[in-house]
Amino acid sequence: MKPAILRFIVVALACASALIVITSPRAQKVSASYDKFAPLYSALGMPQPEQTPAATQEKTIAQEGREKNVKLLGDVPVSQFIPLMNYFAVSLGRRCNYCHVNNNGQWDYASDAKAEKNTAREMIKLVLNTNKTLQDLELDPIACYTCHRGRNSPQTTIPLPLPVPSPPAGGAGRPAGGSAGGPGGAPATPGAQPQSSPTPRPTPTPAEEIINKYVTAIGGQANIDKVKSRTMKGSSTNGAGNPIPFEIYQAPPNKFYILATLDQGTIERGFDGQVGWEKSARGVRELNPIEVWRLQNSISLWGNLNLKSQYARLRTIGRDKVGDRDAYVVAANRSDTDLERLYFDVETGLLLRRITYLRTMIATIPEQFDFDDYRDVDGVKLPFVVRVSSVDAGNPAATRTFSEMKLNGSNDDAKFKMPPPAPVKTPTP
Repeated sequence: MKPAILRFIVVALACASALIVITSPRAQKVSASYDKFAPLYSALGMPQPEQTPAATQEKTIAQEGREKNVKLLGDVPVSQFIPLMNYFAVSLGRRCNYCHVNNNGQWDYASDAKAEKNTAREMIKLVLNTNKTLQDLELDPIACYTCHRGRNSPQTTIPLPLPVPSPPAGGAGRPAGGSAGGPGGAPATPGAQPQSSPTPRPTPTPAEEIINKYVTAIGGQANIDKVKSRTMKGSSTNGAGNPIPFEIYQAPPNKFYILATLDQGTIERGFDGQVGWEKSARGVRELNPIEVWRLQNSISLWGNLNLKSQYARLRTIGRDKVGDRDAYVVAANRSDTDLERLYFDVETGLLLRRITYLRTMIATIPEQFDFDDYRDVDGVKLPFVVRVSSVDAGNPAATRTFSEMKLNGSNDDAKFKMPPPAPVKTPTP
């Protein structure tokens, strides 16, 4: 009996060892990716999200192969690459040409001719290595902006004179440099009453209650369920530039078509439910899934109407001000790379602000949407002014003002389809 049991144990252990050998590389990779950003959630006051398959489907810069001479950011998803470049520029208060070569308007991004580009690589290494140490110490991660704060050279010397702090109330008679209490923090005056306990913080309003109030404020679930499509016309203004006219068409479940008219020509973007695309003077290209999602989020119809269904977790984290309005702040996470904060008007229940946080290997990149001028459109209240703030040195803010908005009109389904590539012109002999 004992030899039989022993053989069974040996075989079981061998099978278990084989299973561990087969699965451990993948498990370690997933675990490392999952744990790498754990301190970030603490810093943002958000719960840890679950892994989502969609987060692993996008190609990396190295896999796509379009960008050349990328030495440290090859594992970055394609959709995060340009936001990271913008983040570097904003953090240092510079533009692309600080690190990259531009010869008479022609960019040579692969060139290493500028010493600043190699310095940037060393700084990226510094951030990554420092964050490994901070993670071991269970401290919040750093990023470029932590030190640079919009300056090329971080300020390391304390500027003088220091601001003089205001004296505390009832502090008259204390000696210079002295403390309010005696040894061990005991009251300095015999018989003085101890300080009262701080007032307990009120229990926050549950996120579900806030979302339900929002649904009621914009017209109720019955009217929301009737929304099948939307057509909008308006213009977008950024900085001192001229307004850019645009048209937007949306159809269920998540189709869209955007036409923007610029001085250089038109740009079209669309999604037919399966394929996202962009058409411009440079031709037709396919959008990756994250680009599609971010466009959907920027023109959010169903995203703003059906908030509850799109998040894995929702929780109230406090109150804040949006302009002169008091707002509930709700932390929401959709996936392991897309985090959001939602700000709801305490009085009206309307959504005032939406901030997304894109987590990358270097930094967390925010994008903010502010909603204003809510009007009734066929029984549903929708904002006619949307202000967008992003980490983009060339276009940090834009205001979209809608002149026309209609619900449940007819849309030509062909509008959402990806157009064929332009024919190649044959040179005339």
